[in-house]
Amino acid sequence: MTEYITTYTGRRIAPLDPKREDICLDDIAHALSLMTRANGHMPEFYSVGQHCIACAREAIARGHSPRVALAALVHDSSEAYISDITRPVKRQLDFYLEVEDRLQRMIYEFFLGSELSEAEFAQVDAIDNAMLYHEFLHYMKQELTPYKAEILTQPRFEVRPFAEVEQEFKELYTELHARLEAH
Repeated sequence: MTEYITTYTGRRIAPLDPKREDICLDDIAHALSLMTRANGHMPEFYSVGQHCIACAREAIARGHSPRVALAALVHDSSEAYISDITRPVKRQLDFYLEVEDRLQRMIYEFFLGSELSEAEFAQVDAIDNAMLYHEFLHYMKQELTPYKAEILTQPRFEVRPFAEVEQEFKELYTELHARLEAH
């Protein structure tokens, strides 16, 4: 018997054996708007959804393609189905990394039509790491790297209602998807 989770929209998805048709923007936007960054250790609630929105807006500000901006928006979407594990632990969990990679690749294919190229992945990864740097600098007063990761945007580091974040995530997806289709 395949084990599954039941999503916000009532879908049953087997995280270890996901199907493309199980991927759902509403499930992702809802779940990420309720998940906290840094495993809940920030002094106030800041969601993965807020982080993803900030990453997408940074990709736009950097002049990256609509495809990269959309990838930045959905780059943590696997967490909607398998949650997240802190980086120091995650790096030691080969099986988790395989599951996460397989699911995230499926998500990229679903929303972008194909997996990311190495160059696109590098752009998204750079933005993700820069945003992480600024999140920790803002919330924890801690620099995670010896170099200052520059960003062009000013993310909204504030507690926001999850429904507002969920709606912004979906609206930004719609905007970026339209730009991608027009591109």
